Amino acid sequence: MSLSYESSGVNYDQLDAFKRACQRAARTTAPLLTKHGYAEPSSTRGESCYLMEAADHYLAHVEEGLGTKNLVADAVYAQTGKNFYREISIDTVATIVNDLITCGALPISVAMHAAVGESAWFTDEARMQALVEGWAAGCRKAGAVWGGGETPTLRGIVNSNAIVLAGSAVGKIQPKSLRITGDVRDGDSIIFLASTGVQTNGLSLCRLIAEKLPLGYQTPIGHGDSRTYGEALLAASAIYVDFVGRCQEAGLKLNYVSHVTGHGWRKLMRLDEPFVYEITEPRAAPALFKFLMEAGPITLREAYATFNMGIGFAAYVAPELASAVVSVAKACGHEAWIAGHVKKAGDKKAVVIPSLGLEYDGSTLQVR
Repeated sequence: MSLSYESSGVNYDQLDAFKRACQRAARTTAPLLTKHGYAEPSSTRGESCYLMEAADHYLAHVEEGLGTKNLVADAVYAQTGKNFYREISIDTVATIVNDLITCGALPISVAMHAAVGESAWFTDEARMQALVEGWAAGCRKAGAVWGGGETPTLRGIVNSNAIVLAGSAVGKIQPKSLRITGDVRDGDSIIFLASTGVQTNGLSLCRLIAEKLPLGYQTPIGHGDSRTYGEALLAASAIYVDFVGRCQEAGLKLNYVSHVTGHGWRKLMRLDEPFVYEITEPRAAPALFKFLMEAGPITLREAYATFNMGIGFAAYVAPELASAVVSVAKACGHEAWIAGHVKKAGDKKAVVIPSLGLEYDGSTLQVR
C-alpha cells in the first residue's frame, strides 16, 4: 500500500481551513495599523509574508517553524554520534527568510524561538553549541541580524528530550517599487532554483518511512548517492535571499516568486489569479526523492504534491529576462534553469507537468 502525507498525520485540508479562518479574523484587526502610520495592502493576506504599507516603504513580518526535522537529527545523533544541529538551525532560519523574500522584502532581523520540555536539553554542550552556531550562520547568509529570541521550558507540552524550533523575521521594502506583487502575465517564464533536499517539508512522512526500514536512518539511499537516509534528510536548506536581492540590484523584475515548501509543486499556483503553470523541463528527481518513492512506497502524484522534488524556489519573469535571471541565480551559487511557462486559459488554474503525466488543479491548493 502506498503512503501519503495524510497517513503521517498531516491533513492539509484541515490545516488550510484553520488558516483561512485565521485570515478572516485577522483581517478585522487591520484598522489598528492606522495609528502607527501603516495600512494593510489589499492583497497581502494569504501570501507567505505579511506586509504593512507606509508612505515610502513596506514593513514585512513572517513567523515560521522547522517542523519535525529535529527529530531526525535526534535519532541520527543517538545512533551515530553525528551532530546535525547546526544544519537544522540553518534550516529554521531558511524557512523563515525564504518566506519573507517572496514579497520582495529583505530581512533585517531574525528572532529565535526554542521551546524545550526540560531545560536539561541545553546541557549537551556539543548539541547546544551547534544549534547556536547554525542560527548565526543562517542569519549571516540571509544578511540579517540575530535580534533576540525566546527559550520557554514547556513541561507537559513538549517532550522532555525534544526541542521545538521556530522564529520570526522583520524585513523592509524600500523603494516600494521593489515589491513583488504577483504581476504575472500569459507567456511568462518559470525559473526553478534547486533545493538541497527535502529542506523543511514532508518530514513527518519521511520519519514514518524510516520506521519501516530495517536500518532506519542508516539505510543507504543509492541511486548514485553515497549518503545514508538520515544524512540526506539532514542536508541544510538553501537560503535564497541573495538571489532576490541581486535581482533587485540588477533591475530584473520578478513578477512573482514561490517558496516551494508544504503542498509540494502545487505551491507553484499560490497566486490567486487563475493561470496554468506548465512545467516542460522538470529534470530528474534527485536520489533522495527516488529513494522515498521506492521505500514508501509513494506514488509519483503524491510525491510531487507533498515534496519539493528538488525545487526550493520558483520565479516568474518576463521571457526576455529569463536568461539573465538564471545567470543571477547561478552567480549566487544556486542551480537554476528555465523550467516552463505561464499560460492564460480562461478561468483554469493548474500545475501541469506533461512529461510526468501530472496535473494538479486549483482545488488542490486552498490557502486563501
